[in-house]
Parts: sequence; structure tokens; C-alpha cells
Amino acid sequence: MGIISSGFRGRRSENAALPPGQHLTQDFPVLTAGPAPLIALDSWEFFIAAEEGQRHSWSWDDFKALPQEEITQDIHCVTSWSKLGTVWRGVSVDTLFQNVETTSNFATAHSFGGYTTNVPLWDLLGGKAWVAWEFDGEPLARAHGGPARLLVPHLYFWKSAKWIHGLELTGQDVPGFWESNGYHLHGNPWREERYS
Repeated sequence: MGIISSGFRGRRSENAALPPGQHLTQDFPVLTAGPAPLIALDSWEFFIAAEEGQRHSWSWDDFKALPQEEITQDIHCVTSWSKLGTVWRGVSVDTLFQNVETTSNFATAHSFGGYTTNVPLWDLLGGKAWVAWEFDGEPLARAHGGPARLLVPHLYFWKSAKWIHGLELTGQDVPGFWESNGYHLHGNPWREERYS
């Protein structure tokens, strides 16, 4: 018996903002695959590792000096809750890629603590993803991925890696933690891409 059970598929809600099988919550549930790492800001780093060893990195101060954006987006968890109109602040992944040259089509997001998830570059670029450090006007709580998490709101929320450390660019779509345990490689909530 696998550790991931299926059966979350459900009927479409009458709320057009909810993908099929989702229900609305006002809370912000905490779901993690392990303990929350404690990351000091003076040792925090975000990196992008491109092919052939090219590496770009930002300290916390470097990151905070980049253009910041306020982001209002709905978020959808694979366990079937959705939270609408969440407000974040962070740096667009487009900004972080401004000086990155790559022919890769995919990325593996690496978190402090060892979690990984795979995301195609076309889901990270073009105004679709951010590295977010503030939620609802407050610094992002450690339980929700603080000091910073990846925010890819158009995909199920397991793709928005908590405690984000960096992106490794890859030529192939390499399954991350949950994807290796039965979750879908892509994770589009409007297509109910929950499981492989």
C-alpha cells in the first residue's frame, strides 16, 4: 500500500473561483513533510544554478534590495482546501532570472531542510511566480516557509516550496519529494493534477 492515498477528486463547486474538488477555507492550514528548519537571515541565501556550473546567488540583503512586488493570488492545496485573495510581498522570479542565461526547460526547487519539487520554467517565468517573504502584511511565519518561500499560485501549493533555498535548472523534468511519492509531475488544480 502506497503512502499517498487517492480519492480527493470531487464535484465542481458553485464558487467559480474554486477548482474542482476544492473547498474554501478562511484559515491557513500548516502541512509539511518534516520539521520546519530554523534559518538565520545572516546565513540565508537564494541561488540559481544553471547548466555548466554557472551559479547566481543573493544574500538576504541583496534579495531585499531587489524590486519588490505586492501579489494578490488565490492558493490551492492538493488536500482540497483553497484560500482566496491571499496577499504576499516578494521578488518576481523574472527579476531573479534577468542575468541568467539558460537553455534548460525545467527547474528543481531546493529548500533548506532538503525538500525538493520540480517546476517547468514556463510555470516560473512570465509573471507567474515569486520568492515571497511577507504574508498578509507580516514577515512570513516559519511554519508557512519563512523567511521566504517559492510562490507558484497557479499550481497546487506543494509546488510553492517552503524555506526556499534555490533553483537548479535541469534539462529534464526530475521528480521532487512528493512527485517521487505519487503526486503529479505538474500539479495544475484546474485539471485536478493531484496524482500520477
